[in-house]
Amino acid sequence: MKKLLLMPALMLTTAVYAKEYKYEITPVIGYNIPEGNLNLKEQFLVGSEFQVNTDTFLKPELSILFTDADYEDLPINPSTDIWRFAVNGVHDFDAIGAFTPLVKVGVGYETIDDHLADNRDSVFFNAGAGVKAAITDAIALKLEAVYMNKRTDSNFALLAGINFAFGEKAQPEAPKPVDGDDDNDGVLNSIDKCPTTPAGEAVNAEGCPLDDDRDGVLNSVDKCPTTPAGEAVNSDGCPIDGDDDNDGVLNSKDRCLTTPKGNIVDATGCTLEVNLHINFENNSYVIDEASKLRVKKFANFLIDRPDFTALIIGHTNNIGSKANNQVLSESRAKATKDLIIEYGVAENRITAIGKGENDPVTSNNTAEGLVKNRRIEAILNKN
Repeated sequence: MKKLLLMPALMLTTAVYAKEYKYEITPVIGYNIPEGNLNLKEQFLVGSEFQVNTDTFLKPELSILFTDADYEDLPINPSTDIWRFAVNGVHDFDAIGAFTPLVKVGVGYETIDDHLADNRDSVFFNAGAGVKAAITDAIALKLEAVYMNKRTDSNFALLAGINFAFGEKAQPEAPKPVDGDDDNDGVLNSIDKCPTTPAGEAVNAEGCPLDDDRDGVLNSVDKCPTTPAGEAVNSDGCPIDGDDDNDGVLNSKDRCLTTPKGNIVDATGCTLEVNLHINFENNSYVIDEASKLRVKKFANFLIDRPDFTALIIGHTNNIGSKANNQVLSESRAKATKDLIIEYGVAENRITAIGKGENDPVTSNNTAEGLVKNRRIEAILNKN
């Protein structure tokens, strides 16, 4: 009976006080849709947003977004790095349950590494709307739609991230609750962080089910109860593997965890062979400007890995005589080697040979096949 009489008092005196924080940071990923952009494809974004929670209608926010965008409808279809920096004002509306709607407006600056198709660095104006869905009082899922407008084009970005709040503001002292133990786990309501623990469940000092190795899986179902701190685990609490660079070799066996996409690798996840996708005109060994970008990326790859050497192999299609094609393939390989050296790789790490028309990767009976067989490959060797 006493417990029943105490219920209304508990409801009145144990109201939850939402904490306020000075700062918020949100790592984000997203998808950008160019609207009128000059020959740029849709692209994925990564970035971060930093907000200062002032007592003003618009709270200042710094936004940084990065993407590696591909050009389209160009003969070479290269890619370019794009950075977007913006200073915004954000207004958070009153929370609706666990959801806090928001709007933002601001100005930014866009930088593009490769100014093809008349793309230029420029100022843009942006506006957006979104919502934060609370996970804890300091962590929330943040979803946004942002429109960025420049003089010549515009972009529409959909963003998602985990919002982290920190720097707790001073809070008014909450009334002291009339205490109890509603879930009968031996921990008073005032300090019980898991107030609905099932009957009979063993709990810690905060009233939550035990998880001794702190992997997020309770002892009662954890099949690997001594998982090292920070190890990713499955639903059984046991370590899981992955393949972060998507090269087909699991992280636990991968000795080269940042292999570029598309490289052929060995059993240890290290690059063996790379098609440099260099474009040559028929009967020419001149490297075009777009292909030079790919050669530079390969040179940087070698500079970052001084224990690798490279064999550059030139190939041709079957147009012309075998003798001429052999000389042409050697000239293409040497031109590629010279350019790699020009980009900073020591000469003694690069060897160049030509194989003429002897090793086609596809039939020479089509125009597409003739282009594919006119190629440069790089075979890597780890010292």
